[in-house]
Amino acid sequence: MMVGRVRTLHTLGLQTMSNMTDMPPTAMPTLPEAIEVRRSDPVYMAHAYLTKVPVPGILPFIEAFTAPGDVVLDPFAGSGMTGVAALALGRRARLFDVSVLGRHIGRNYTNLVNPELLRKWASEVAEEVVERLGRVYAVRCDGCDGEAQLAKTVWSVVMECGACHQPVNFYRALEAADFQKPKMRCLHCEAPFSSKDKRIGEDPVLDSISCDCSRTQREQPWTAPLMPVDAAGLEWPDQPIEPTRQMYLASALGRHGLTSTATFYSQRNLAVLAVLHGAIARIEDPALRSKLLFAFTAILTRASKRYQWSRQRPLNAANANYYVAPVFYEWNVLDLFARKVEAAIKSDEWIRDQRGAGTLFDSTDGIDVAYDLASADALPLPDGSVDYVFTDPPFGSNIFYSDMSLFQEAWLGETTDPAAEAVVDRVDTGSARTADRYERLLTDALRECRRVVKPDGLITMVFGNSSGEVWQLVQRAIEAAGLEVIPEYIATLDKGQRSVKGLASGFENVATLDLVLTLRCAEAGSDPRIVPDGDAIRGVVQRMLDDDSQRTPSHLYLELLRHGFRHCWDLSNLDLSAVTDLLRQAEIEIDRRSARLATA
Repeated sequence: MMVGRVRTLHTLGLQTMSNMTDMPPTAMPTLPEAIEVRRSDPVYMAHAYLTKVPVPGILPFIEAFTAPGDVVLDPFAGSGMTGVAALALGRRARLFDVSVLGRHIGRNYTNLVNPELLRKWASEVAEEVVERLGRVYAVRCDGCDGEAQLAKTVWSVVMECGACHQPVNFYRALEAADFQKPKMRCLHCEAPFSSKDKRIGEDPVLDSISCDCSRTQREQPWTAPLMPVDAAGLEWPDQPIEPTRQMYLASALGRHGLTSTATFYSQRNLAVLAVLHGAIARIEDPALRSKLLFAFTAILTRASKRYQWSRQRPLNAANANYYVAPVFYEWNVLDLFARKVEAAIKSDEWIRDQRGAGTLFDSTDGIDVAYDLASADALPLPDGSVDYVFTDPPFGSNIFYSDMSLFQEAWLGETTDPAAEAVVDRVDTGSARTADRYERLLTDALRECRRVVKPDGLITMVFGNSSGEVWQLVQRAIEAAGLEVIPEYIATLDKGQRSVKGLASGFENVATLDLVLTLRCAEAGSDPRIVPDGDAIRGVVQRMLDDDSQRTPSHLYLELLRHGFRHCWDLSNLDLSAVTDLLRQAEIEIDRRSARLATA
């Protein structure tokens, strides 16, 4: 199994295109069938973007299928990880997407700047915030009575009791129930109480502070800030969230009054963000200005109300939806910004290290990575102009990128057109984003890849879904584009992600691994697909269990799909639920801690 860095490839017997000169003409490089990476490298950590593939998961494919100087294409570029991987290996890259946020992130990943200058200007724009607003995160320490710095405040929604209609602080009701939600009662009338009651307001309840009297952060009851925010004269973007957006419908935003991007932030954080954004915009050097804006957009999710409180530790922000939990955090924006500037510097240093550039802090020599807005089904490239394609298209109705990018794009001043997205709507709002349209877009995108790649070039596509019908759609798109899957190059990609639903239920209801399919031009008509019966499916699953009983349901499902692709199966009935049903019938349980099968 390949883990992490591309430097391990040669120890696994992989060969790159550049060292294939002594190979027979028909020989092909080899790749591992299972690739395991972690979402913790410096590039990945510098800026969040939904479902991105970590750079170490892309490196082995580019190294195996290209030579230095070759052009790598990604028509669904997202946050530009393919461009970073190509740059790290001395290749060129052409990236395209319809996402305004994706272009902003992708361009700045390869915008390598002087770290000391970046730190200098980051400090100056932060000082401008203090000069304009004062010490808005200063609070009184209840331990020493001195001035302390706020790290974060815990806020609770205030709800109207359905029985007595009195306001109830959710956190206080949860605290009174010894933090056991099923036991929650109204603090006034003792009626059952839950997060489904009507939200009518928000109150701060706890502060986490940094003070000279303590080596670690201290938690104390909320106290009023020493310096209230004066936002007079400040302006910030407030992008409306239209009722036709899928995330609006999924999150009951109208009911909670969260109908524009600014409503997801506290007034204090909006004021700080506004001054910070304005200060960044006045920096004359375009590269430094753009890199600081990169750090700014990287903090916007965590700086919002979408970062959920947990009694044990902070949970991740709700990146894939608009959810504001009943108890949430308000983080110190200046602290977040300083940390993201350092994360951006570490990302730059990692890329330089991969390129062998060492201390050439300002050097852009050899960087040939271009990122432009374009639809994957209409690429502005000549025929046969790229050597290899690596891409990670949207997975049907899993994620609605334009909805989730609104919070950053509002500050960028340009938003993605949701009508251009290659997604399938979950709720019919009268738009044309249907499964048929998605299939046409994917087919036409693959046709474009076939058009622009050189005759001997390959196309690698990452895809993940738990629905057999979606996988059959992928089969049809590949065939209609005149391509075929190379059986030897079907790999699984494990990005170290877990299904929350799976851990709660004991079985994973969402596939947490992806298949990586490498395609070539079809040499002849495709073989007819075989519809597997129940015995055939059970036989494959049983053989996999006999081979390795410590797999997760997702591992079994991906291996079943791999078998199906290799043996021309019709995948339409191969849902993840078919695998989990077989496991239940065999009375095989899931270890909730590891999510692996427990057969003993």
